[in-house]
Order: sequence, then structure tokens, then C-alpha cells
Amino acid sequence: MNLKKISPWLEALAMLAWGILLLKYWITGKLSILIHPNYFGLTLAGGIGLMVIGGLKTWELVKLDRTTKQSRTSPANNSLRVTEVEHVTLFPPSIGSTLMLSVALIGLATTPRTFTSQTALERGLTESLPITRLQPQEFRNTTKPELRSLVEWVRLLNFNPEPDIYRGQKVKVQGFVIHPPNIAEQYMWIGRFIITCCAADAYPIGLPVKLRIGQSRTAFAPDSWLEIEGETIVEELQGKRKLIIQASSLKPISEPKNPYDY
Repeated sequence: MNLKKISPWLEALAMLAWGILLLKYWITGKLSILIHPNYFGLTLAGGIGLMVIGGLKTWELVKLDRTTKQSRTSPANNSLRVTEVEHVTLFPPSIGSTLMLSVALIGLATTPRTFTSQTALERGLTESLPITRLQPQEFRNTTKPELRSLVEWVRLLNFNPEPDIYRGQKVKVQGFVIHPPNIAEQYMWIGRFIITCCAADAYPIGLPVKLRIGQSRTAFAPDSWLEIEGETIVEELQGKRKLIIQASSLKPISEPKNPYDY
């Protein structure tokens, strides 16, 4: 089959497929685990635009194909076509469109999933935020400790990393369970992923949790979601003094519709 003939069709189908994929993610609510809400409008506009352009290009190709079948070129025109200069490319002209179409079809056939605790360990679990997230105007300590989210606790630690300041405060946070390999079985981490733009730049944050005597983290599977209530304590963990949640209640909860924070 002539690659030059199918290449325009592949381009049109790739644009249509990507437009449909972006709209599918928006309709099903999966867009929130792939991109920051600030870019939802741009993504939706891009999906609609791709569908319109892909549809127009497909209609143009259909009309051109009909015209070609109805009017056969003359020998003189054929001789001119033979002398046309062809562009030399390293890859076949359809390779890019084929890859784009293939990726879109895979996206349509599969469902995106949130990052796991293993991803958090691989990316480096931390109690700090990047410099772009440090906004001093948000560090007004007017919120009751038990009303702070996990991200707000981490933000406070970034503002003032001295853990003794927060000793003895009540805690009520939600997140997914992480089992770091190099701490005792009585400890685990509760974490969340932060997105600044899209899932590609998502990074994990969290706080260590100390279980009650007689409890082991094996009772709480990695990636399961918990609502943890307790009190902050300060202990040395992994060679550093850390703010730790002394858990008094660990309640299993469902994974939120939007598991990320921003």
C-alpha cells in the first residue's frame, strides 16, 4: 500500500482519536488525575478543536477520493507526476501519525489510574514542598490543628521546620498508606500526591504515623486510604527528629474522586 496515500488518512484519524480521548477523560472525570484543574478549559478546547480539524480533514479526504475515482488523469499528467521531486525523509511519512494514533487508541481502550505508594517511594517521599509552593500569605495559623489537611501540615513544616512547635496538637488527615522499607513495623507514612501542572510533575508528600502498641503496619495495606486521627509527637526517625502522628484512630475510607492536591 502506498504510504503517501494513507498518510493523510492517518493524520486525520489521529487528530479525531486524540480529540475523542480528551473529551472522554473530561466526561468520565478522569481528567482530574492527569492534569491540574486550571488547565481543564484549555484541554477541553483542545479536544474539541482536534475533533473539528480531524473531521474537516476527513471530509476533505473523502471528497478528494471521490474526485480522483471519477476523473482519471491523462498520460500527460502522469508523466508530469513522475518528474515531481519527492522529499527525502529519515522515516516513512506516516510513522508519526501512526504513533500518535496508536497512543490515542491505547488511551481509549484503557483507564488511567492514580499513582501508587511504590511510585511515591521511587520519586522520593518528602515532608517538603518546592519553592514555588511556599506562599507565606497562606501560613496564617488560624485554622484549628484538627482541621488542617495533610498538605497544610506539610506547608507549616516548610514555613517552620522545628517539630517541637507543633508537639501535642490534634490531627485529622486523609491519605494513602505507604510502607517505607527502612523503618520499624510500628511506623508507616500517610501521603498524597501534589500536582502543579500535570501528572508528569506530580510529587509525593506525607507524614510518618506511629501506630499504637501491638499494632503493625501489615494490617494496613499499601495504597489503601485512611482517615487518621491522633496527636503530634516528636521522635527521631531515620536519623532525624521528625513530627510524627501518634494515631489513636485509623478509619478506612474510599479513594477520593480526586486523590491529588494542588
